Amino acid sequence: MSVDLSWDDIVWKDPDGGQIILHGVLPTTVHPQALRPRVEWHALALLEGPEIEDVWHLEEESEKESPGINLASAILGGGLDSAMIEDLTQLTEIQTGRFPDPEPRRLHRLARRHQRPVYCIEPTLDDEDWELQRTKEAKVSTHWRKLLSMVRIGKKWKKAVKVRIFDAVPPPKNVPKDMATASVLTAAWWDLTESRITPELSQARDKRFAQRLRGALAIERSKHGDDATVLLPMVQTWRPSVLAMLDTVPKPEEIISSTGFSEEQEEE
Repeated sequence: MSVDLSWDDIVWKDPDGGQIILHGVLPTTVHPQALRPRVEWHALALLEGPEIEDVWHLEEESEKESPGINLASAILGGGLDSAMIEDLTQLTEIQTGRFPDPEPRRLHRLARRHQRPVYCIEPTLDDEDWELQRTKEAKVSTHWRKLLSMVRIGKKWKKAVKVRIFDAVPPPKNVPKDMATASVLTAAWWDLTESRITPELSQARDKRFAQRLRGALAIERSKHGDDATVLLPMVQTWRPSVLAMLDTVPKPEEIISSTGFSEEQEEE
């Protein structure tokens, strides 16, 4: 059974106390009740920059004006994201192709409603180290060989999906089997996304995220003691990499929770 595509949440316990729940999600896909977290948590972490709250708000506003416009834009944009979303939307047993990204946004709204802190783990670009990281990623991913390979994305996509089919894990009882297919498609998409940069850059990114995750947990531990729990929704197949970095117990980085739109400003 593939650890990458397991449906169980991964729990990382900090040696200083508290825990981080790595909750696997599938992009643009609505998760059935059986796959939603059932643990009590004190704060939400997102592997995004603070601008994600504005992005979600804009996507919601555009959907109100023109339902389906974000999905159409994603498909017409071409490339790897388009290939994944086109295949996801062929699945009939589940709801896919939804914007904003359903599960992270649902948890974000829940955190706001109950006044729980939200930590945006990705640093802003005024952080010099992060700016350098992103610059290196951009330089590698825009090398002419990488760009040329994207022209033939159709063949690469089909090959990546075939490779990941053997890692499929049946979903829990009473969960549509199409969730397993969506999981395979997401894994193939992640594999190709990561192939655009080097393993060294991926590890550097994940180490920084692990440091900031530990920083968020440290804040919650100061309020809730060893029971402190931070919930982290993230791409299902990305979890082992971030878990591996957390297991190295990197030094916590100071971080503050974001503010963004209040629940009163959002329409249910």
